[in-house]
Amino acid sequence: MRDRLMKIIPGIFIVTSVLLGMYVNENWYWFTVFVGANLFQSGITNWCLLERILYKAGVKNEGEGCRVK
Repeated sequence: MRDRLMKIIPGIFIVTSVLLGMYVNENWYWFTVFVGANLFQSGITNWCLLERILYKAGVKNEGEGCRVK
């Protein structure tokens, strides 16, 4: 579940911040940049703040999801 949430949550943040940037205030695009920078950083360092937050919140990493065996 944690693996799926680590893909869903940034996706929601990016889509929401782009829509807010288009319709509310263009400064919301900075949030999109922040999420993208965190994804870039986690890809390089293999450390993700969202993963730590989900772990501390008690979200378990169970099941295979849509992975093919």
